[in-house]
Amino acid sequence: MDNDELENDELENDEFPDFITPVLGGEDEALKVDLLKGVTVDGEVRKSLTLREPSVGDMMAARKMAKNDSAKSEVILIANLADVPPKSIQAAKMKDYSRLQEALDFLNG
Repeated sequence: MDNDELENDELENDEFPDFITPVLGGEDEALKVDLLKGVTVDGEVRKSLTLREPSVGDMMAARKMAKNDSAKSEVILIANLADVPPKSIQAAKMKDYSRLQEALDFLNG
């Protein structure tokens, strides 16, 4: 396998899973994440959330609010990026939370 073939294979591995869709338009990147069970926001079940691209400030604010608890910090960060309350993310089923974590990983590069 030559270098061109290797690079093409690597690019294919970086494609988004079928439950993550890039949102076009606007300055920042954003990803729409389809959820299996959904999360409840203000009494309404949402079957998808859109996460905007995080800034360093977003990460710092989440860490500060979570008092350096890394799990709580990630919940707060995802909630902030999706513009939902942290309690909505905290109540998510793990399969949905894993999808949100994967989208966050893509946004973090």
